[in-house]
Amino acid sequence: METEKKKKERALLIIERLKEEYPDAGCTLDYNEAWKLLVSVRLAAQCTDARVNVVVQGLYDKYPSVAALAEADVADIEAIVKPCGLGHSKARDISACMKMLKEEYGGKVPDDFDALLKLPGVGRKSANLIMGDVFGKPAIVTDTHCIRLTNRMGLVDRIKDPKKVEMALWKLIPPEEGSDFCHRLVYHGREICTARTTPYCDRCCLGDICPKIGVN
Repeated sequence: METEKKKKERALLIIERLKEEYPDAGCTLDYNEAWKLLVSVRLAAQCTDARVNVVVQGLYDKYPSVAALAEADVADIEAIVKPCGLGHSKARDISACMKMLKEEYGGKVPDDFDALLKLPGVGRKSANLIMGDVFGKPAIVTDTHCIRLTNRMGLVDRIKDPKKVEMALWKLIPPEEGSDFCHRLVYHGREICTARTTPYCDRCCLGDICPKIGVN
């Protein structure tokens, strides 16, 4: 098994190459307020970011604030977000989350990781996304692209559990690079290192350093 030192060296090289390939890394969910990113990331579960970006426009037109969404009927929220799939559970979580923000945080999204995890519908992936994108703090967002690509790149050893992947990457990725690195993995995972059994390795900027030994 490869040493952690070797993995760190490869990780730094991967970071630099992805920076060159995708210089404008950023979240593909549209938002202009922290609470809207919380809503969007919940809706994005098993749904494309592109569809979420369309659906939330109607949601925010009708409920333009944390308070308005907190007071909305869950059934009304569900009717709007249904195109994102899992409408009932997502609407329930969004409603409960907004209520908690309104009642316990004055309508503001907390900048504390553990506090974020207490919000309904918020897991480690969502909390890390908020910490990195909204508050500019160290973050590792282990979505499906991150898990697939870091396994293929040999940065983690055939690990599929999101939390275990996150913990492994914290040891390899400089804190200030984590958030953008994960965003760049999304771009790379969509364009090149796809979920196909045979991704587009012939066009990959990492082809000469990627062991391609991980899970598909």
